[in-house]
Amino acid sequence: MAEQRWDGRETEGAADDARDAGRARDPRGTEHRATEHRDTEHRQTDPRRTEPLGRRASAQEAHAWADLVATARRTVADGLVVGTSGNVSVRVGDTVLVTPSGVPYDRLGPDDVTGVDLTGRQVLGTLVPTSELPMHLAVYRTTGARAVVHTHAVHATAVSTLVDELPLIHYMAAALGGPVRVARYATYGSDELAANMLRALDGRTGCLLQNHGTVTHGSTLDRAYDRTAQLEWMCRVWLTASSVPSLTPRLLTPDQLAEVGERLRGYGQRG
Repeated sequence: MAEQRWDGRETEGAADDARDAGRARDPRGTEHRATEHRDTEHRQTDPRRTEPLGRRASAQEAHAWADLVATARRTVADGLVVGTSGNVSVRVGDTVLVTPSGVPYDRLGPDDVTGVDLTGRQVLGTLVPTSELPMHLAVYRTTGARAVVHTHAVHATAVSTLVDELPLIHYMAAALGGPVRVARYATYGSDELAANMLRALDGRTGCLLQNHGTVTHGSTLDRAYDRTAQLEWMCRVWLTASSVPSLTPRLLTPDQLAEVGERLRGYGQRG
């Protein structure tokens, strides 16, 4: 029997004996055992981790996860979020991959895949999903979106505190479906916020969240991200123009915006 210390751990000699016995029983080698030990230690010391879930990510999910992590890191690099304040998701079949709660994006790797089904039940990974999961799931349940990006972009958040709708300062509002609305404030992570967001998103691919930030969605992560960047830029333009003393920005009319919307349908390369 191994000799136990007062804190329940084996003495050095007994631990060596136990390791030698483990080597004889485990033919997979030292490297495998070291990796297994590190993974177990990480799960035990990280309070955000849950018990490991059974199934592994498919090849498609693993590829989508890599794109998701790259997009999340881009939101930080481009100044759209600070720390872990935003979140990103992508839908693969009936599984929604999401950034985990409170984990810096530069620390996420291939083994950190975090996924839920459309009811919110976790089906992949050991990290707790983002607290804004209700918003992401609400988008996927009510639209054909395959990706969602949520940020706390500075100019967009500032605008969300000033108006109920972003004034038509630029024709690229048509790329988001029309004038960008501001969803009424509700506590982050709440069903109420998700419901307010859906009302603001009706007929749109992006909206502002009052005193909070932005939400955009698209058929791909790139499209969702581009809409986020475009929305932040429009907010910055309006704030800049509005700050000029004694002058009021000229705005577009709904008819002018509708004309742009028609043109955008045929914009870009075909085939």
